[in-house]
This record gives sequence, C-alpha cells and structure tokens, in this order.
Amino acid sequence: MTGFELYLKRNARKFDAYLATFFKNGSHADMERYLYSPLRQFSDNAGKRHRPLICLLACEAVGGDPKTAWPSAAAIEHFHTAALIHDDIEDSSLTRRDEPCMHITEGLGLAINAGDLALALVCGTVIDDEGLEDGIKLRVLSELVGMTTRTIEGQALDIGWARDDRFDLSVDDYLVMANHKTAFYSGAIPLAVGAMVGGASDVQVELLRDFGMATGLAFQIQDDVLNLVGTKESTKKDFRSDLTEGKRTLVAIHALQFSVRRERLLELLSSRTTDPAELQEIVEIMTEAGSIDYANDYACDLVISAKDRLAAALPPSKPLDLLLSMADFFVKRSS
Repeated sequence: MTGFELYLKRNARKFDAYLATFFKNGSHADMERYLYSPLRQFSDNAGKRHRPLICLLACEAVGGDPKTAWPSAAAIEHFHTAALIHDDIEDSSLTRRDEPCMHITEGLGLAINAGDLALALVCGTVIDDEGLEDGIKLRVLSELVGMTTRTIEGQALDIGWARDDRFDLSVDDYLVMANHKTAFYSGAIPLAVGAMVGGASDVQVELLRDFGMATGLAFQIQDDVLNLVGTKESTKKDFRSDLTEGKRTLVAIHALQFSVRRERLLELLSSRTTDPAELQEIVEIMTEAGSIDYANDYACDLVISAKDRLAAALPPSKPLDLLLSMADFFVKRSS
C-alpha cells in the first residue's frame, strides 16, 4: 500500500462525517424522504475521497492550514456526487459501487433532482465559508465554475460520440475529451483550489494545476483500462460497460487504428454487445493490437514527467511526498 493510499484510508472517514453535515432535512418532513436521505445514502457509499483530500494536501504543501480548505474541498466532492448521479442516468448504468444507482431505487426524476441539489451545494458551500476572504472566495468560485463547464463539455463529447457511432476519432480527440471530462475536476482544480486557499503564489498554483492535469488524465486512462482488465473489485463498477456503452477510450481508439482485426472489432463495438464471450473477444483484439500496453505506458509517462516537474518546484515536505505518491497510485491502482 502506498503512502497516499494510507493517507486516504486514515482521513476519508473523517471527511465523510464532515460531508454529512451538508445533507440536512429541509423544512418539510417529506424532503428527508425524497431528497436528503437518498443523497446522504449515495454520499455515504463513498469512494476513496481522493479529490477533496488532495485539495487539503495542496493547501498544506504550500504552507497553509489544511483545515481552512475543508469547505472548498467539500464543494469539489459535492460536484463529484452530482456528476456521478447524472452520469449513471446518462449511461443507463444499473450499479454504482456495488449498489443500485439512485435512478433505479428512487426513480429518474428524484435522482436528477438530488444531483441538482449536489450541484447547488458546490458554490453554496464556498459562499457560506466564513473563513475565506472575499477575494479568495471569488477566485475559488471562478475555478469551480470553470471546472463544472469543462467537465460538462467533456461529457458531451463522450456521450455524443457514442450516440452517433463515431469511430473516426484520433488520440488527440480522446485527450481533449478526457482532459475535460476528468482531469480538471479529478486533479487540476482540487490542487489549484487547495493551493489558493493555502496562500500559494500564482506560480505555485499553476505548477500544482499542471501536475493535477497530468495525473488526472492518467487517472482516467487507468480507469478505462480497469474497466477492461481490472481485478474482481473493479467489476463493482459495471465491468466492461465501456464496451457495451460504446465509449471512445484511448484503448479503443488505438486498437481501431492498429488492429489487424479492425473490421471484427468495429462490428463488435458497433453492436453494443453484453455477451461476456464477445466482450472477452474485444479485449483480446485490443490486447493483440498492443492497445492496453499503449494506454498503460501513456499514463505512466504522464506521471513520471509530472512528478519530476513538481518535485523540482516545491520545497521538500510530507504533503509533497504524498502528492508524488498520489501520482503513482493513480496508475498502479487495481480498482
């Protein structure tokens, strides 16, 4: 287990308790049943909480008190909650972290509504933060609005390409989509916001943003790979659903360019198959084309370069060591 994994394990539950304070009951008893309780339960079925916790690390790495970044970190996690609820609807997913998706248990309308509340909490949490000066609040809010916009843009590409059966895409097309859909909110913005709250210089903010973009992209690439060849634990997230949903991943795009069995691969991907044997055949074609190795190597190269730049720019510290460990975790995780 890496140092970063230990950091997540030791701090996630503490942050969970803080997040729970945002899901209040409302002014009518039924608001609890139809809104706050489902949202609280969704949040309780937590992932690793890496986004808010790296925000705290960035704050501390530039000399700030990480406690001052808790509300901003919570705002980022609220966005993640909203994105997952809406993403499950858009992808017609059935499960999330081995539990039925909210739109399955509560219905489409209530799930959309709960996701909307989580989105409202993003800016509201920062506005209500009495510990931040107004100037920093405006900077943080600007970052969060930009993060939301970029993520929605990336999601539009991801969904649109699948809907229109687009197979004419390049690696550069994928990188634009993945950077927008994932890298901004899974890496760049949490680190930039944490640095701002911690009193970082503009140069330090941009260095951490750059590190977050590179590692966030690596995170998405690894996520794509795990959906194809992950361990049993990763199957909790609709194993190989990217193939059925027609996702244009780095692996798929590379294989369509270089596989000697391109026509068969195109036929299988176009069919949106759910047959385990056919899904296995797709993965075998991608493996033969060297596409899974290509994606793994691409992610590793991103991380190595990003680590070198950050280590040269910030003074040695435990938070810096944990951020560097984070980069390794993003490409070596098994789920």
